[in-house]
Amino acid sequence: MALTTLSNSLDLHGRVVFLRVDANVPLDGQVITDDGRIRAFLPTLQWLTKKGASVVLGSHLGRPEGPGDTHLSLAPVAARTEELAGFPVPLLPGVSGDAVWASLKDLAPGDACFLENLRFDPRETAKDESARLELAEEWASHVDATVIDGFGVVHRKQASVYELPHLTTAYAGFLVDSEVEVLERLTSQPKRPYTVVLGGSKVSDKLGVIEALLPTVDRIIIGGGMVFTVLAAQGHAVGKSLLETDRIEVVREFLATAEKLGVEIVLPQDIVMAESFSPDASHVTLPVDQLESGPAGADALGLDIGPDAAASFAVAIEQSHTVFWNGPMGVFEFEAFSHGTKAVAGALTRVNGLSVVGGGDSAAAVRALGFADDDFGHISTGGGASLEFLEGKHLPGLEILGWQPPVAP
Repeated sequence: MALTTLSNSLDLHGRVVFLRVDANVPLDGQVITDDGRIRAFLPTLQWLTKKGASVVLGSHLGRPEGPGDTHLSLAPVAARTEELAGFPVPLLPGVSGDAVWASLKDLAPGDACFLENLRFDPRETAKDESARLELAEEWASHVDATVIDGFGVVHRKQASVYELPHLTTAYAGFLVDSEVEVLERLTSQPKRPYTVVLGGSKVSDKLGVIEALLPTVDRIIIGGGMVFTVLAAQGHAVGKSLLETDRIEVVREFLATAEKLGVEIVLPQDIVMAESFSPDASHVTLPVDQLESGPAGADALGLDIGPDAAASFAVAIEQSHTVFWNGPMGVFEFEAFSHGTKAVAGALTRVNGLSVVGGGDSAAAVRALGFADDDFGHISTGGGASLEFLEGKHLPGLEILGWQPPVAP
């Protein structure tokens, strides 16, 4: 079944619409360092207000323990949304309660406002379904419809994502609709060669998507911290680099499966090994079979792929017609160890076909390294949700809107 989208919506003029977005933006104090997730939901917000809906936006931010975590207030988010939208988007004094309901009654058609951080109310993410339902029922008594436009949370059963759409008319926003359309292109007859680039810290975070994609892709490129478990599985010493020893045998199994299926596994030929985890750490580039031969010996740790690896990764990416990338190649926040990630991002901009940056740290990296969103075919707003989509998992926030994962052949 297809998503129920805003193109299927009834007349929303004068109706109160709960717009669930993902405004979980990175902050430096109270300063937003990347407003990409806010820009992503603006088209839906602006469409709703032009249609005369009264819009109450809801989002989480970080992992607060309650309303006392004022450093995780959505005040900066509301202010930035207002700047970008060009109309007032005041922050209400809570997630629910009399003061909030009074404010909602005062909304005129075309008005918008933000609830406080939804996770200030523990019922939003409660494991107890009845607690989530209780909060959703409070909202449902004051809103007429729900629009889900926070793709980064559709893999979670949360009151605003799952229970509330059960209780009201519900639609997918334009962002969620576009995310699903692009990810379905990756899972249904992608143009070949199809390459997946995986990085980030832990191989355990990616095993599910590797297993799901092995029968589908032509090539998997592996970098980042996760590569050291793969290198260890091949018998290489990796110093004090990130290593999940309990996953080595599983890695050997997927390497064997890839060989049987004819899937090329591309690993780095060289690694930048540092004496410590710091931006100005002394470092040296070493071939993968000599990672403990530098000045720091067995105490060295890998913080980036080397220049030879970056060049070969770039060639493989540019030869592809479909590329999905999730996870940086190194500690991109440190300039000295950002070159591998920058090389991969640059190669994606030159793909003759569909290039998808899979959200999370990858999306943050490309912006931090000076790339524009429109340099790529698509930048996902949901790292974990993107991976679970590609794994074929059930995504409750989409299924409540009519979507179903494809049935495996």
